[in-house]
Amino acid sequence: MKIHVTERAQKWFKEDVGVSKDEYVKFFPKIYGSSPVQKDFALGFDKVDEVIDEGVIESFGDLHIAVENDDLWFFDGHDLKVDYIEDNDEVTFEYID
Repeated sequence: MKIHVTERAQKWFKEDVGVSKDEYVKFFPKIYGSSPVQKDFALGFDKVDEVIDEGVIESFGDLHIAVENDDLWFFDGHDLKVDYIEDNDEVTFEYID
C-alpha cells in the first residue's frame, strides 16, 4: 500500500491541523460512515506522537503519514490519495487500485 498526499493537503495538515515535524498523521478505520472500499466503515485520522505497530509510513518532507499494521485491512489492497479542497474546506480520500 502506498499513500500520496497532495501539496494542498500537506499544507492543511501542517497549518490547520497543527501537525508538527515530530508527530504523525495516523489514518484508521471508523466504525460508522462508509467508504468505497469498506461498507459501514469510514476513514478517520488523528495526530499522534508515535506509531505503535508500523504498517505503512510515508514522509513528505517533515510531514509523516502512518497506517498501523492492524488497520491495513481497511484499504483492501488499495493505495490512498489524500487531497484538500479549499473551496469546500474538506479533505478528500481517493482509493486507487
